[in-house]
Amino acid sequence: MSTEAAPPVLSRPPAAPPAGRDAPASLGRRRWVLLFVLGWAIQVAVRLWLASGQTMPVATPDESGYLFAARVLTGGPDADMSYGTVYRGGYPLLLAPVLWIAHDPVSVYRGALVVNALISALMMPLAYLMLRAFQVRRRWSYLFAHVTALLPGVLFFSEFALTDAVLPVVVVGWLLLVHSWLHAGRSPGETPRVALYGAGASLLVAFAYTSHTRGTILLGVHAVLLAAALVFRWRRWRDVAVQVLVLAAAVGAGTLLNRSLLPHMYPSGDNDLSGNLVRRVTTQDGWAWMLSLGTGQIWYQAVATGGIAAIGLITVAFVTVRRGTPLRQRALALGVLAIVAGIAFATSAALPDEYRIGNYVYGRYLACITPVLFMVGVAVLLRASRRTLALVAGSAAVLTLLAAWVVQWYAGDRLARYTFTSYDFPETSFLTWDWKSFELWHATVAGLALLGLAVAAVLLRRRGPALLAGLLAAVTLAMSVTATERIARPLVDAEIAHTDLRGIPGLRGTGSVAIDWNVPWTIRLSQYYWAWWSDGSVFNAQTTPAPRDADMVIMWWPKNVPAERSWPHGAPSGWKVVDSRRTVEGDWVAWTR
Repeated sequence: MSTEAAPPVLSRPPAAPPAGRDAPASLGRRRWVLLFVLGWAIQVAVRLWLASGQTMPVATPDESGYLFAARVLTGGPDADMSYGTVYRGGYPLLLAPVLWIAHDPVSVYRGALVVNALISALMMPLAYLMLRAFQVRRRWSYLFAHVTALLPGVLFFSEFALTDAVLPVVVVGWLLLVHSWLHAGRSPGETPRVALYGAGASLLVAFAYTSHTRGTILLGVHAVLLAAALVFRWRRWRDVAVQVLVLAAAVGAGTLLNRSLLPHMYPSGDNDLSGNLVRRVTTQDGWAWMLSLGTGQIWYQAVATGGIAAIGLITVAFVTVRRGTPLRQRALALGVLAIVAGIAFATSAALPDEYRIGNYVYGRYLACITPVLFMVGVAVLLRASRRTLALVAGSAAVLTLLAAWVVQWYAGDRLARYTFTSYDFPETSFLTWDWKSFELWHATVAGLALLGLAVAAVLLRRRGPALLAGLLAAVTLAMSVTATERIARPLVDAEIAHTDLRGIPGLRGTGSVAIDWNVPWTIRLSQYYWAWWSDGSVFNAQTTPAPRDADMVIMWWPKNVPAERSWPHGAPSGWKVVDSRRTVEGDWVAWTR
């Protein structure tokens, strides 16, 4: 592989990109600022447009967990999510201003999506800086920055109250800042800038760690880079010491924040994902599960980006082993690979077997690092010679096919037997035009066909970059639009029909809602959401009386039983049925006194 296939990974500080002759001389700084402000505003508008039909959490329990954490952090009531996944407090902190302004559940949720849009749209200017650092020309950097911001892993997940809405921006911002910190000069005049770069990178890492367990991988990589900067004297020991202190203080504060949520949301404990991880890494079957599922995550990102992220992954790997690669560049490349591998395999090891296809092929976990791989792949496509282009495209195709074979070998007929959840497959459902089932090889062929079209486009040297940008923008936007219409909005309609409590008289005056454990948890969490101002608790009605201080009790509704007899052993005096619902998710009856 020639060196043309491996553009330097952040080869120079993005804050001062090299002067080029590719921008018209008449295009001044003000016009560029206007372009970026306008571009960011367009990206915000696209996100708000797509999210306009979202009024309640449907990615359960994740969205509910973050919304309830934000509610607790702003002094609101508790929500019992015992025996579930622990949702951390970093992302909910961003939602706190919304809860100070909005007071009903729909307004809170819509406000959260506005916060998502404002932050997620920052991917556009950050992607421009990164593409410029990869030595892509200005106008092409601007075009492909918009394309990167339209990737479904960036755009589609901004329609939900999830850390996935902001993590891609955090990861790209961190990589830009840590690169600038490692490469900045040593003159006294550079000292304040160096401190700002390092402090910014450390704070972003601490935020990622406080927001999601995936941030732990980023924290580990950042700590190793700090140690390398000290050992190889890339930075003075005082600079490193300052960043260690900033990192330790921010991570410590984040840890205390997360611990403060536990008694309010998990009074009976959580689902012990760390125990799953330990069991997987200490058994042979666990290693088979972990490696195959992690490979499935890599396959998904390769196919979802038409092979371009696979080109980026191969290129980053090549940079790490290429003779003559500067040591700092090699360290950053190794850091990117460590994030990919760490997230893919650690999340796979921690996952319980949920009997769903999304266990074996999944896109959300790696979506935070995929924009980086995508941009590396774009830089290769735009800069490589024909020979190098053929080599890297062929390598990406082989990687994708091998990953698909691993998925097929391990998962086998479970890809057809297990539950297909359309929310897990926004990109591959579009590629196969099938929102009802998962087709591994159809999706693989479609992704490789898109890779072939991308290569064919850039071979037209004069118009190739514009054609490639147009092709990728059309495909990525179509993926998110169809996913919104066929996945997100139907989920909202169904959840409202199954769970809505707003028709109950006096709902706003309900101070406490107790829900029978036998009511399916998806319904239970949605009803906590509808009774936004109420303390939410859970009890097992088959063995435990309802809490005496509850203002509303929601009971599981057995088949062939009148709603008035849903309360085991009979309702206490003064309680009456105010709502009931039989749904495909489960049946329930609401009681108030």
